[in-house]
Amino acid sequence: MRKRLTISAALTAALLLADPAGAATGAVGASGLGDSYYPQYGNGGYQVSHYDLRLKYQPATDRLEGTATLLTTTTAALSRFNLDFALTVEEVQVNGRKAGFARTGEHELEITPATPLGKGEHATVVVRYSGVPSAVTAYGFTSWQRTPDGGVAANEPESAWWWFPSNDHPSDKATFDVSVLVPDGTQAISNGALVSQSSRLGWTRWNWRQTKPQATYLATLAVGRFEIGTSVTEGGIPVFTAYSRDLGANAGAARASLERTGELTDWLSTLLGPYPFDTVGGYVPNTRPGYALETQSQIYYSPRIFAAGSNTSIVVHELAHQWYGDSVSLDHWSEIWLNEGFARYAQWLWSEHENEGTAQELADWTYASKPAEDPFWTVLPGDPGPDNQFHAAVYDRGALAVQALRNTVGDQAFFAILRGWPAERKYGNASIADFRRYAERVSGKPLGDLLQTWLYTSGKPAAGTSPTLRAKAVQEPKSWSEIKATDTAHDTR
Repeated sequence: MRKRLTISAALTAALLLADPAGAATGAVGASGLGDSYYPQYGNGGYQVSHYDLRLKYQPATDRLEGTATLLTTTTAALSRFNLDFALTVEEVQVNGRKAGFARTGEHELEITPATPLGKGEHATVVVRYSGVPSAVTAYGFTSWQRTPDGGVAANEPESAWWWFPSNDHPSDKATFDVSVLVPDGTQAISNGALVSQSSRLGWTRWNWRQTKPQATYLATLAVGRFEIGTSVTEGGIPVFTAYSRDLGANAGAARASLERTGELTDWLSTLLGPYPFDTVGGYVPNTRPGYALETQSQIYYSPRIFAAGSNTSIVVHELAHQWYGDSVSLDHWSEIWLNEGFARYAQWLWSEHENEGTAQELADWTYASKPAEDPFWTVLPGDPGPDNQFHAAVYDRGALAVQALRNTVGDQAFFAILRGWPAERKYGNASIADFRRYAERVSGKPLGDLLQTWLYTSGKPAAGTSPTLRAKAVQEPKSWSEIKATDTAHDTR
């Protein structure tokens, strides 16, 4: 996917020391879920089933006002619990009664219900808030991108804090209703389907609905002046695209890439199984950071991605994430290979489809282009650490692991795995260990040593230790430059 704004390993360790309880739950919900990379992300003691966000945004001032309604179920008896949020909170209600609240840490909102909640209780939490997202920082940065005509929330591993309160961890997925009021002539884009829009007294309300479970970091909001297009794939999936009206020289290349979204979705469906969501699309706002993000069913693309021309390979990458990363999401952030290794491999398969280099040729070139002493081989795709979560090795060595799997089990079993895994874990979460067990069941072959070599062992694997490698001279595949452009497109620096 991309290299994002992340918390350093040192800060992660400090946070672990600050909250040794980790994911423990009890009378007070834990302030973090204890993720090994981001221990303060998410919260303990409850799960969210639905977010209803009713927002008003003024592009001229970047002021956001909102009321968030969260439908939750407790997993423990709670006298207090936390939400992840960074804007100013004006009022909180729990089950229709005013609740106490306080700000703690970088992004914690502590809520004390008027009456303690019992284990297994359904609780409705309403938070009224406001603020200027671009002016609010946590851990020294903001995930809200100010644009000339509005603002955008799209980042990984965190962006929700700057526009809605949440249980911000991929392990707690929920459905979403997002209703945004903006000045007439301005458009508001979010995930799922645009179910309605209406105008009154100079303002237009845009109502979006995501009916399938969605991780909070995959929720997106974009407000600005867009040219909107709609179509339908041959498979019957509605397609929504939007382009900022001031993209300049990059506009043509952006359109030439995104307007193939329907075609590419249908093609990926032949490899990965039926598309898992009700709609598909992408938008290109006038933002400066040059990355893309697989925000669920409505993908974010920076215009800078297309500065060198059109690039369908990047679109393939982000669309592949709709299966690998969005529908099947991470248990923990350390499992990032399940997202990035397979999305990169989808680019290799697209190259093969377009006769611009087979997946095997790309694997041979990837292996040969990095000498043994290159630090690339010290990054472990199966557990790269928070500072290397979006390192090129997670993509390239991660894809080498997928090619090694293909050559080990054979094409028949491999493509059965590639298609069957998203169906097996549809709309859920999983770990690399879960994937290994599934692949072993389908293929009938032990895969522990193979994955250990490619995902968890430092150093360049010796030639001949894996059927991924061929003992011959290799040439750069024609598709290589487009594929590697994904690395730049996923770097926020």
